[in-house]
Amino acid sequence: MLIQRRSFLKMGALTSAALLLPRFLKAFESGTPLPRSNRVLVIIQLTGGNDGLNTIIPITNDLYHTARPTLRMRTGETLSLTPDAGLHPALPFFKNCYDAGELAVLNNVGYPQPDKSHFRSMDIWQSASASTEYLQTGWIGRYLDAVCHNCDHPTQALELDSMLSLAMKGEAKKALAVKDPQRLYRTTREPLFQQLQKAHRHTDETADYLYQTLGNTLSNADYIFKESKVRPTTQTYPATALGKDLKQVASLIGSDINTQVYYLSIGSFDTHSGQAGRQKTLFTQLNDAVEAFVKDLKDQSRFEDVLLMTFSEFGRRVAQNASSGTDHGTANQMFFMSGALAQKGLLNPLPDLKNLADGDLIFTEDFRDVYATVLRKWLQADPTRILGGQRRMYDFV
Repeated sequence: MLIQRRSFLKMGALTSAALLLPRFLKAFESGTPLPRSNRVLVIIQLTGGNDGLNTIIPITNDLYHTARPTLRMRTGETLSLTPDAGLHPALPFFKNCYDAGELAVLNNVGYPQPDKSHFRSMDIWQSASASTEYLQTGWIGRYLDAVCHNCDHPTQALELDSMLSLAMKGEAKKALAVKDPQRLYRTTREPLFQQLQKAHRHTDETADYLYQTLGNTLSNADYIFKESKVRPTTQTYPATALGKDLKQVASLIGSDINTQVYYLSIGSFDTHSGQAGRQKTLFTQLNDAVEAFVKDLKDQSRFEDVLLMTFSEFGRRVAQNASSGTDHGTANQMFFMSGALAQKGLLNPLPDLKNLADGDLIFTEDFRDVYATVLRKWLQADPTRILGGQRRMYDFV
């Protein structure tokens, strides 16, 4: 059978994506159920380096107001958290969660010898490496390696994207990257792929592997699509990319799919100029999508089972630049949202603006300690196997 170049390339893209499919999906075809864990981690990456100082605002700090003559926010312009801290006004639902004890904020999160390159800092955060290390695996990928080292069916992690992030790649196991289960299903139903599967007779080792991968994709795409339709949500979500992604996640949480980690992103927060308007737009999208998601989870009685965590690869410099924006900085804050938080509110002090390193914030909390806490206390995994060494444990979960 002759295959046209376009069809061959299409097949190659599909089989490449198929390499990311967890092997455990085959178990469902034989009717073998997998043990279900109620705990779910949802990670939202604020891509581009969000400005933390204009997210949790030190409203009574004169140094903040001096460093940002036009970007600063005053007391009456923010959502009050404490007498000294305000929240960006485009995040009213986060404020509601804060008041209800469903939100925790960790300030000054970073790592030693910070790197201000988007790509390098993102690699550090996603791989959970030191700034002097270069790892080829991610912290969630190594989590999959660790918990499924001696089991036939790895625990699934899912990224709502067309490509898999470093965070989701392990040595032996990888998460699944899929933007639209319905589109994947439709693609695998096309006659070309059905014919290729039936006509496969090949002795070449590489070709044989690709054909087997294609066959697994065809069989698993049907399962993923059906599970994504088990509990169609009745909650209204905003028609934004993040809104659509979180709607998909909520539907999957309501199904029997055994997914414990979901990974999403929104951005870009790289606000070198015109920061005020761009940050407001992105925060509005984040706020509205998360609000619909949390309401959906509460309707399912699942909010206590879900931990939503945000991060950004770095913060911004303390002083604004000449273009009404801020340049690449260092430490930042992380948000944690759940109906089962053990510690709420601001978990530690606001950034110390008197003690800077060449105009940048100095981190006090290592992001790998946060990962270790989430791994041990939320996902019930051993962080020493995944991150290496002993890490500090927080009390927010």
